[in-house]
Amino acid sequence: MDVMLRNLPVVTCMTESALFPWTVVMPVKVLVHAKSRLADLAGQRRSELALALASDTVSAAVACPEVARVLVVTSDAVAAPRLAALGAHVIGGEPPGGLNAALAYGASAVASRWPGSGIAALAADLPALRPAELGRALRAAAIAGAASFMPDAAGVGTTMYAVVPGGAFRPMFGGPSRARHASSGAVELSLDGVPGLRRDVDTPEDLRTAVMLGAGFRTAALAGELLADA
Repeated sequence: MDVMLRNLPVVTCMTESALFPWTVVMPVKVLVHAKSRLADLAGQRRSELALALASDTVSAAVACPEVARVLVVTSDAVAAPRLAALGAHVIGGEPPGGLNAALAYGASAVASRWPGSGIAALAADLPALRPAELGRALRAAAIAGAASFMPDAAGVGTTMYAVVPGGAFRPMFGGPSRARHASSGAVELSLDGVPGLRRDVDTPEDLRTAVMLGAGFRTAALAGELLADA
């Protein structure tokens, strides 16, 4: 399968102390199928909310000095140009097989196009993420070992999985992925003060928490309308 990249200007600077560049790989599901647990809250605006979450996450990642580039894996015709306009490279036509297959597809594109880059798989629903939080996690990942991960706020799932150059990329997102990543030998990153990096949004309560933490402007505006009516 051919890999099609939409190339737009992206943030390519790194901190002087960076050991190597990082590429963030972010899977974005077809919007009409995304965020099913928010259907009761968002109704017909569910796709709009999913895109807002992804857009705020991409914006934070692009603004992180440790990140050389953001690669979005999506076949959604609306999300692709919107996220590319924010500075992401976009790959379309990801294979079937779900989230981890999409991440592996993205990682293969990184390996061929940007050899020598670390690869950080990042959840696309982290609207309260701050660039500094992601930078802290990537700096820790650079010295943690071949593979490392960040658990979510509930301590069950995973919001980031990172592999240094040359490491085996084996993402295991979905459900109790924290335990699976730990069992695979990946190092759990124990960092305080990164609430936005750990707060993914699957439920209305998650969305409320993200807003309180300081969600990006797209998510905050839409959440304000949805939660006010809830």
